[in-house]
Amino acid sequence: MDSSRVTRKMSIKLWPPSQSTRLMLVERMTKNFITPSIFSRRYGLLSREEAEEDAKEIEGVAFATANQHFEKEPDGDGSSAVQLYAKESSKLMLEVLKRGSRRKETGEETKVEASYETTFDISGGRRAFIDAEEAEELLKPLSTPGNKYTKICFSNRSFGLDAAHVAEPILSSIKDQLREVDLSDFIAGRPETEALEVMNIISSALEGCELRYLNLSNNALGEKGVRAFEGLLKSQSNLEELYLMNDGISEEAARALCELIPSSKKLKILQFHNNMTGDEGAIAISEIVKQSPVLEDFRCSSTRVDSEGGVALAEALGTCTNLKKLDLRDNMFGVEAGVALTKALSEFANLTEIYLSYLNLEDEGSKALTEALLKSAPSLEVLEMAGNDITVEAAPALASCIAAKQTLTKLNLSENELKDEGTIVIAKALEEGHDQLIEVDLSTNSIRRAGARILAQAVVCKPGFKLLNINSNFISDEGVDELKDIFKNSPDVLGPLDENDPEGVDYDEEAEEDGADNEDELGSKLQDLNIKHDE
Repeated sequence: MDSSRVTRKMSIKLWPPSQSTRLMLVERMTKNFITPSIFSRRYGLLSREEAEEDAKEIEGVAFATANQHFEKEPDGDGSSAVQLYAKESSKLMLEVLKRGSRRKETGEETKVEASYETTFDISGGRRAFIDAEEAEELLKPLSTPGNKYTKICFSNRSFGLDAAHVAEPILSSIKDQLREVDLSDFIAGRPETEALEVMNIISSALEGCELRYLNLSNNALGEKGVRAFEGLLKSQSNLEELYLMNDGISEEAARALCELIPSSKKLKILQFHNNMTGDEGAIAISEIVKQSPVLEDFRCSSTRVDSEGGVALAEALGTCTNLKKLDLRDNMFGVEAGVALTKALSEFANLTEIYLSYLNLEDEGSKALTEALLKSAPSLEVLEMAGNDITVEAAPALASCIAAKQTLTKLNLSENELKDEGTIVIAKALEEGHDQLIEVDLSTNSIRRAGARILAQAVVCKPGFKLLNINSNFISDEGVDELKDIFKNSPDVLGPLDENDPEGVDYDEEAEEDGADNEDELGSKLQDLNIKHDE
């Protein structure tokens, strides 16, 4: 590993936040504004357009306030500015939530507020334990005769035995009308014995309801927890969405799920994330996938799946011809599982998002997958293949695929070894069309001046482009100045270069002369490179 890069990464600069971080905050606030909650029931829900407008305004004000604070303390590490940024955002966001939709002023509030009568959500407010007395108060609306609630969310509140006993008869009384249940993170901090009993109680109360949506994430279920929900799981034959993220789904727990979840011909979304599933667990999950022919969104990321489990999942996904979103990030698939996935990819005519980062694909697996994608997924919008040891060898195949995907909005190839040669090949693929492109990430790719310049020129004129991330590369000071000049009319589009190392040494290369002349020569050689792809 490059020692200079290690040294560079140890230097942490907390302020200002990157453009991608700022955009992420806007997206999170927008989501909160359009998600039903305690506030929305009282004050009204915002439309997406109104929510985005308010979120952007809030972020801008919060950033300006925090930045002004930081400028008064230039020798600080920026931590106090970050705290102020978060505090101001939260304060202003609360004001908007309490204000509610401006549409009330135009007489549209009747239609908007009517939707809240179907959603009961106690996830707002601070994360805390609730006792029997508080449970009685919180759940009182569910006991109201004739209520129309079809969705409940108990997330972010920790139920103990007393609270569970209060909830049991209430849930039993309305289970026939429920269609969506969110029990994510609802036993946090409870001893295992108590948590399992709470899950048993709630499961029994809801057994027999006909749900389309069930979220059991963030509950550290393990096999015991999965079996505690046996009554509820076994009775669900019409599920369309199932979420089991950060649940400690081990090999045994995965087998229990396979045993308890009935074959569903309606399941469209199945998400596992941050579990310890492993190969044997993945094989069990693959059986659930095989029984879900209409699956549209499958996530099995950060689940410790190796080659054998990856192959099993790849084969199972071959039956899911309606798949639109596939997320397999952060596993140990390797080349074999990557190649096995190519057969399934050829069937995905509707795929719009694919996340294949950190899978140890290397050049062989990456080439095979992009060649398969080239012939399928005509409407692909998101392509992520970060951290796969991709070099210039696989760049032409990757570029041909990218050139063909004119609907791409986001491309992430960070933490690979594309260097200038591979980067320029990718840049040439992006030059023509790609008018919907908004974000490109080629950070940490040992890119120098020539590659950075040509990539910047390829994206700077895209009509809606928002972010080019080429941080953590080896761009010379002259190259950085050149980039800033390219983006002089849209400086916010160029991501931060605080971790760029203008004197970076790539120890995988043979010794060669440094300087702008060599980089310009490389750029000249590759300037007229054409990317070919199948029509």
